[in-house]
Amino acid sequence: MCLALPARVAELLPDPSAMMAIVDLGGVRKEISLALTPEARVGDYVIVHVGHAIGVLDTEEAERTLALFAEMAALDPAMAPAEETPR
Repeated sequence: MCLALPARVAELLPDPSAMMAIVDLGGVRKEISLALTPEARVGDYVIVHVGHAIGVLDTEEAERTLALFAEMAALDPAMAPAEETPR
């Protein structure tokens, strides 16, 4: 099974030939390749799979999908992010 998640493009990295960007997914920032989606711009939502943007999403569709993930996490505590243990 494969899972691809919508993430917002937060920053395009300076080397245009590398076609890399930083995306934000609920506060998690990750460097990904935009080689398959060269039309993606800062503020766009892209579908990310294994470090590559594989498609650009409509903002409304992306926000709807992210809201559904949040609802699922609220219903199943096992899906919620792990809490840090105090040191």
